[in-house]
Amino acid sequence: MLKLILIALILLIIIALILAVLKRNTFRIERSINIKAPPEKIFPLIADFHQMNAWSAWEKIDPAMKRNYSGAESGKGAMYAWDGNREIGQGSMEIVEATPSSSVLFKLDFYKPFEAHNMAEFTLTPHGETTTVNHAMFGPSPFISKFMSLVFSMEKMVGSKFEEGLANLKAIAEKQS
Repeated sequence: MLKLILIALILLIIIALILAVLKRNTFRIERSINIKAPPEKIFPLIADFHQMNAWSAWEKIDPAMKRNYSGAESGKGAMYAWDGNREIGQGSMEIVEATPSSSVLFKLDFYKPFEAHNMAEFTLTPHGETTTVNHAMFGPSPFISKFMSLVFSMEKMVGSKFEEGLANLKAIAEKQS
């Protein structure tokens, strides 16, 4: 009986490893929201890390985290680093492209609790009196990430934080308009 359990366990591990190997080598997590405000009102809230702190869902996880701002005040070249509790970890962001009232592209580096180097972007698309704001994160998916995704859904975990942040952004932008 013990031998059968051991064989079954080995087979499960082999199947999990094969499933992980077969997963895509990149990932993309994306959410959108419609905001009743022009892109010109929303863009400064995204292109300035000081403003982003007011609506980002991650800022509420560890209010005591250490923050460091450097580089440009906002837009291309603006940099933001954080060092927080175990849940928020340590990392940095740098705005590498900023097209006024249209898009912002970030280099996003995580150092703790695990190392990852990704990109994040916001795009703003006007539709009459509303603007569709799209928030995405994308990058490489190394083997360990693919293996972990068999148990933890990054899509759900990160996607829910994107939804929360976009809802906060909507509330602030619509209040200002």
